[in-house]
Amino acid sequence: MRIEVSSGDIAASRFAISPLGETLAALRLFAGIRTAGPLLPWVHRHRDRYEALRRAQPGIAALRALDHPRHGYHADFVQPPPDGVGLTFADQLAVVRRTSLDRARDEIGRNLDGLPPPTGVAARFLAADDVVDRFAETIDATWQALIAPDWPRLRAILERDVIYRAGRLTTYGWSSALADLDARLHWDPEPGTITVDGFSPQRHRLGGRGLLLVPTVFGVLSLHLEPPWPYAIGYRARGVAGLFGPPAADRAADGLDRLIGPTRAAVLRALAVPATTSQLVAQFGLALGTIGGQLAVLRDAGLVRRVRTGREVRYERTALGDALSADP
Repeated sequence: MRIEVSSGDIAASRFAISPLGETLAALRLFAGIRTAGPLLPWVHRHRDRYEALRRAQPGIAALRALDHPRHGYHADFVQPPPDGVGLTFADQLAVVRRTSLDRARDEIGRNLDGLPPPTGVAARFLAADDVVDRFAETIDATWQALIAPDWPRLRAILERDVIYRAGRLTTYGWSSALADLDARLHWDPEPGTITVDGFSPQRHRLGGRGLLLVPTVFGVLSLHLEPPWPYAIGYRARGVAGLFGPPAADRAADGLDRLIGPTRAAVLRALAVPATTSQLVAQFGLALGTIGGQLAVLRDAGLVRRVRTGREVRYERTALGDALSADP
């Protein structure tokens, strides 16, 4: 896949956060479509909720029928790309609900082309005249059961990634912004082209519209290049491994844990992406005073520093903090 980028596309490019996208990406982890990796503790913790949801919501089976891992097209109306950082789940769900039946039928048919035809509950669900409303109800129930309780922590991870990458894109350009986005992404400055390995050999031109970059906790690299939606790339956010805060009590302590303590070590690792105190509070679920105390000790030791950006103060690791956490 090749995406041609003009000089005006950098200014037009923007970042967005998709709570609805996180909801559907989480379902793929439970279905085994994607490997959980560092998110396995979260999957284990929510497994009972997912099983109850699967029994209560026939739409889960219908979503699974559409979501074949080796199929190139997925129905867009169930996961419309976001258009900004401040978009809420309710905002995105309203977009789903506004989908016409004709469009839903067309996208479902295109999605299922070449796949084994769905049977049973999934087939009846997809054939229903109110399939759009049914999908919206299923997605809403999934959000409430699996994502909403953890959304402050998830949003903190995503917001921090947006701040980090937006700064790199504005200051250094595409090469720097894409450098560690995904190993399959490559930037060629001469023709101004983003090459994406592992996707169909098509060519797309942004033409001044810019590119929407969407970090994700539960998802993986994805492309949205279907009109009328904006051209978008979804990618795994930085800092996902630190999502769950202090290590579990039964986790084997490593050298950094033993040296400075498990909670302080977790905070230092989380600062692979700069963060405010409030973002760390949301991520770790600890008291403001506890996080503030850990940051004070790390700062006194020369492992982190304070950086003011406008009215906000963020903490970031120093070179010594990078070396100590073995994550330069």
